[in-house]
Amino acid sequence: MSTETLVSATELRAFLHGLPGVDQVGAEERAARLATRSIKTSAKAQAIDLAITMVDLTTLEGADTPGKVRALCAKGMQPDPGDPDVPKVAAICVYPDMVPTAVGALQGSGVGVASVATAFPSGRAPMEAKLADTRAAVEAGATEIDMVIDRGAFLAGDYLKVHDEIVATKEACAGAVNDGHGAHLKVIFETGELVTYDNVRRASWLAMRAGADFIKTSTGKISPAATLPVTLVMLEAVRDFRDETGRMVGVKPAGGIRTTKDAIKYLVLVNETAGSDWLTPEWFRLGASSLLNDLLMQRRKLATGVYSGPDYFTLD
Repeated sequence: MSTETLVSATELRAFLHGLPGVDQVGAEERAARLATRSIKTSAKAQAIDLAITMVDLTTLEGADTPGKVRALCAKGMQPDPGDPDVPKVAAICVYPDMVPTAVGALQGSGVGVASVATAFPSGRAPMEAKLADTRAAVEAGATEIDMVIDRGAFLAGDYLKVHDEIVATKEACAGAVNDGHGAHLKVIFETGELVTYDNVRRASWLAMRAGADFIKTSTGKISPAATLPVTLVMLEAVRDFRDETGRMVGVKPAGGIRTTKDAIKYLVLVNETAGSDWLTPEWFRLGASSLLNDLLMQRRKLATGVYSGPDYFTLD
């Protein structure tokens, strides 16, 4: 397969429909089998800390306020005020208008500022509006942009439109931010609307070839959101893409990941599918709002032998 940029609608369709089909039964059986893996207590402690470092702590509500965002940032920097050894999360994810608040609160912390953009969560808006949305977030200091693809265009087979929107958004991310570097681009598929695993594989390759730094399952606004089989298909895609092009692309499941048990299943899936190179926050993220509290409760349980209870930690 050629690794040159595909700009012809005919070539792009031929390439995407020429990808090997996904064995639905096989993918679901493999994901279910890996989900049963158990890990030892010492490994569990390491897995919990690793999962914490991978969390994109998220608030994407119409009722978000600067105070709520600042509180979330404080929690991301110091998840458990009673235990300074708990690592920081990877990023705080907010709407574009809340980026300046997050940037101010996180300054110097090393925690990233992620912003959804491109008419999140629907992806239905004129391209000029989508790019303005992106540029505003980047100019305000966002270090990561989570864009949504136009699922209607994708499902209608207008792959070139989706490709070109990703390319244009990637270019909009190149504007200077805090340290003079551009923002990383995460491309959200909303896999629950793509219907088939074949479509998930096609969307993965389409996004990667258009320049995505990360591919992401979901907005978290519809169900089903992230699932193990869908994430398996995406992990296979980034593994194969690196084998072919030499470029690594990250993966971010988001939505419905609420417990430590869930998070560990995903870490096992990453290790067994893409490999240990992806087991870092640079290449794997967990999009969540409530997951962090369960990770903290399980961490304290391993350390003390007793649960602290959900009210010990702040509610997000």
